[in-house]
Amino acid sequence: MTGARLATGIWVAAYLHRLQLAGIPAYVIAKGDTTAGAVLVKLARMDGTACAYTRRFDFEQDARVWDVLCDGPEVEVDAAISRQRSFDSDLWVIELEDARGRHLLDEDGLG
Repeated sequence: MTGARLATGIWVAAYLHRLQLAGIPAYVIAKGDTTAGAVLVKLARMDGTACAYTRRFDFEQDARVWDVLCDGPEVEVDAAISRQRSFDSDLWVIELEDARGRHLLDEDGLG
């Protein structure tokens, strides 16, 4: 990893601000470690389905990338998030609500 790492609390605040500017409702469901906690983003599509995204470092690309943890009925996505929280107490969980499926995670600066 070549670049400096941004504290998680600062990244979350910036992400929430971008979502607000885009008119996408977002809520911090679980607050993790402000310095180095991992982040999980849940996108509720408002139709009973959801998708959960986790961030990892891809050494081949030398970049952070977002992977789908779980996609499907919202109750199943919530169960997957609960399992993640059960073994990572430093995990941040951010929930978005957007019927169009927007999450902005593919925008520059959010990797």
